Amino acid sequence: MPLLAVALLALLLSGCGSWGWGRRSAGPVGWGSADRQDPALSGNGRVLASVVRRDGRDTVLLQEQPSGTVLPLRHLQRLQPHRSPSLSWNGRYLALLVQEGPDRRVVIEDRATGRLHRLPLPGGLRPDSLSLAPDGRRIAIATEGDGRSRVQLYDLTSLLEPDLPAGLAVRGTPGDAP
Repeated sequence: MPLLAVALLALLLSGCGSWGWGRRSAGPVGWGSADRQDPALSGNGRVLASVVRRDGRDTVLLQEQPSGTVLPLRHLQRLQPHRSPSLSWNGRYLALLVQEGPDRRVVIEDRATGRLHRLPLPGGLRPDSLSLAPDGRRIAIATEGDGRSRVQLYDLTSLLEPDLPAGLAVRGTPGDAP
């Protein structure tokens, strides 16, 4: 085998771990080897949300990637347990389900403004899981009620500003002033 081919093969094999599957980001800071579930990654891949068990309750853990730095959440400590997290493109919005007494609720924390938005659902429907659109303009919520399961889409444009990739212009509706 020619020397160049051997060198190329050695380079490829030594870099396999950095090409994807073998590569791992930093683990959680201060959370040891906590069991994790319901992972959600922001559209740009820089924020990871997952549900971990803490003090006997499921709580959402938000981390910057790849450092593993834990990011603060202002409102969610008193609303537990958590499940089904979903993040917008830059991780500005975190949508999830929280338990408030006997009721499960859909909430969205705006990490930029510190506001917590509660989304009311039509009577008798219980949210089971959700998925926030990357731009934060819509949310899909799987619900149970009246013996049926369904998925409903909700428009959030009047509630949330778009969370778009850097450099992407926000487009107005026709007739908006330039």
